[in-house]
Amino acid sequence: MSSRKPVIKPAKQAIAPGISLVALLAIAAYALLGPTGVLAWGDYRQRLEVQKVELARLQKHRDALRNRVELLDPKAVDPDLVSELVRRELNVAHPDEVIVPLK
Repeated sequence: MSSRKPVIKPAKQAIAPGISLVALLAIAAYALLGPTGVLAWGDYRQRLEVQKVELARLQKHRDALRNRVELLDPKAVDPDLVSELVRRELNVAHPDEVIVPLK
């Protein structure tokens, strides 16, 4: 009787660690190269700065609009703003008036 071990048994034992290693490498590659990976952080930081500038611009515009809305409050209307709006919308002015557009 010969005491040979089958050659296939070590190959079967290597399959599970091999699959695990491939899966681990795939996860590591995705963590490094994926859309939310380490290499994408620089792009995210750059886009964040652009979005912060845009947000500041929009907040300034919103504050200006909020101010105009408050000036048009029916309980306390600003007469200068009402006069400006009426003249602009109805295209009404006295012949001796000079209209200087601010925008």
